[in-house]
Amino acid sequence: MARLDALTRVPRILRLTLKQLLPRGLLARSLLIIVVPLVLLQVVSGVIFYDRHWSNVSRHRATALAGDISMVLGLIDQNPGSNNQPQIFELARRTLDLIFAYEAGTILPNTQFQPNGNLEVTLSRSLREIVRRPFVIDTGSQRDRVLIDIQLPAGVLKVSANEERLISSTTKIFIFWMVGTSLILFAVATLFMRNQVSPIRRLATAAENFGKGRDTPNFKPSGAAEVRQAASAFMAMRNRLERQIQQRTDMLSGVSHDLRTPLTRMKLQLAMLNRNTEIDELNSDVAAMESMIEGYLNFARGEGTEERQVVDAGALLEEVAHDARRNGADISVHIEETVELPLARAAIRRCLTNLADNAARYAETIEMGLCRNGSVLEITVDDNGPGIPEDMRDDVFRPFFRLDQSRNMETGGTGLGLSIAQDIVHGHGGEISLGESPAGGLRVLVRIPI
Repeated sequence: MARLDALTRVPRILRLTLKQLLPRGLLARSLLIIVVPLVLLQVVSGVIFYDRHWSNVSRHRATALAGDISMVLGLIDQNPGSNNQPQIFELARRTLDLIFAYEAGTILPNTQFQPNGNLEVTLSRSLREIVRRPFVIDTGSQRDRVLIDIQLPAGVLKVSANEERLISSTTKIFIFWMVGTSLILFAVATLFMRNQVSPIRRLATAAENFGKGRDTPNFKPSGAAEVRQAASAFMAMRNRLERQIQQRTDMLSGVSHDLRTPLTRMKLQLAMLNRNTEIDELNSDVAAMESMIEGYLNFARGEGTEERQVVDAGALLEEVAHDARRNGADISVHIEETVELPLARAAIRRCLTNLADNAARYAETIEMGLCRNGSVLEITVDDNGPGIPEDMRDDVFRPFFRLDQSRNMETGGTGLGLSIAQDIVHGHGGEISLGESPAGGLRVLVRIPI
């Protein structure tokens, strides 16, 4: 069983390793799909070429050279006592492009010649089969020349042959052709795939900007038919969402007016009555109703229509802390550096105010911090209150959820403060999370991309 588990883990490890090695971008993956078969094709072609063409052509050329040398030796052997060697050597130079020289009384080294490289191996085989005399091959002493020393009974015959007689020029041409065509195909594939990926990138950028509440007026469908279809679907979705948001805003404006009008009349009528305990209680109820309606409308209205502007996040945080101190909160602010970024100012201020008010409701001291972490703005709100149980930290972001299950506005609020804060942060493309505070209470971490 253990061996079977080990065998099943191996493919999983290979898959994970391969996934880590593969590029993540669509352009890089598309080019990889094109380049890998191209490289494999070139490798197979090269192997076949060297296995067939190189060996065959080189063997034929080496055989031809060995045959020419054997023919010259035959002419010399036919007239051993004559002085016709210079004429034979001159004839070989003019007709065979071979330079011969004879050194009488010379003996080759008494060691077996060991060929080095494919060229010497092929030529050695041909010389052994055709010439059948001891020899030494030198391919490195002279450039573009191959030197062959052949042992004869009375001396050594030296042969100098042009390297082109053994090496085919088609080899270099074939290599240049493979490399050149590969580079051209790779360049064309890169340009083509870049043009295909660019519309996808623009669509992703438009979707990201829309998710952050930014306008994308210049976005138009482009690219392949499938990409255009996705872009058209995105634009239709964006238009529907914007229309629904506008309709909701208009409806809530009317609801706000309709609800505030009777409340205003009630406040006026209560103000005209004599002050007593019952009247004070009714005034308190009316104020609570106004506060609840304001909270509900703020949650339902959202801040999607507010224009973004470059805001000094530190100055905005100081304003929120100043307002909290006016309401009696013991709050301090720590700002590491000045950070300016496009924000919906009123929305972010409402978000931070909700977080500060929520902390002030349960804690005695509050500390707000601001810093830049790479390309993200981080805002923390720490308190020394009782905190929130870990299993309930996701629930508190639900609308109308309250840790205090009573409907007392003084202790539980409306249950919308964190929901509104989360919607505002998400509208800026950020995230909000809860954790343990160094002060012993709750930490609220807001992260907004810069």
